[in-house]
Amino acid sequence: MNLILRKMTVDDVPAVVELDQKSFSLPWPERSFRFELTDNPASRCWVADLDGKIVGMIVVWLIVDEAHVATVATHPDYRRQGIGKRLLAYALRQMIQDGARSSFLEVRESNLVAQEMYQKF
Repeated sequence: MNLILRKMTVDDVPAVVELDQKSFSLPWPERSFRFELTDNPASRCWVADLDGKIVGMIVVWLIVDEAHVATVATHPDYRRQGIGKRLLAYALRQMIQDGARSSFLEVRESNLVAQEMYQKF
């Protein structure tokens, strides 16, 4: 598996929106991802790129010294392969370098798979 974790670009937005729509019952609109990339100085966005296909994404906000995970998703066809865990670990390491001292996220009570992953951190 040739997985690359890299900063999200505006060119990635259509694929990220498609991934978000496949992952959540209330997905973000395309304009929200564009805003995070171009107009929100607190935002940090990354994707997991597998041979040119976006299979994961994460958006994290740096608010003072706190990292707030706004959204994170793995494409349904690639779940349970450690991609989400790698993205979260990568993003948190980057946020520490940017000054984060703690991190926060919200997760639906029913999303036990995500809770299991988060508890490992």
